[in-house]
Amino acid sequence: MIASQQFLDNPLGQKITLDDVNDAFEFLDDWEERYAYIIDLGKQLPAFPEEQKIEDNYVHGCQSQVWLIHYQDPDSGRLFLLIDSDAMIVRGLAAIILIALNARKPRELLTVDIDELFEKLDLFRHISPTRGNGLRSMVGKIRELAAQEATQ
Repeated sequence: MIASQQFLDNPLGQKITLDDVNDAFEFLDDWEERYAYIIDLGKQLPAFPEEQKIEDNYVHGCQSQVWLIHYQDPDSGRLFLLIDSDAMIVRGLAAIILIALNARKPRELLTVDIDELFEKLDLFRHISPTRGNGLRSMVGKIRELAAQEATQ
């Protein structure tokens, strides 16, 4: 069993915000620097429990191996997420997803236009189509979890 505190302590989407990401992307001149920034974001992902790297938590549709688990805080109703991947760039892209979607109430999470964020950051033009499909798969699984939690 994973301690809820592990989810609650995740800085992505709480201390590190979309404004931080947008500011960094505006400041960084080229995509080589932006890739380095994305990889650095991935290094801030909280530790993912090895025992949770199981089929039920596996995100299908990604080129790399990706796992996703969640916790809904009974007091606030907010949904907290942990993601891990075996690829550094995917960990960074997962961090951007967490910054956008982590620590929100399920119904609020479902209203976030993640495609608008990806377009604003110009991500799909600078990552491979398979990475883009992986991003969509991660977001799809998160939306599925949020929809399930919103109905309960």
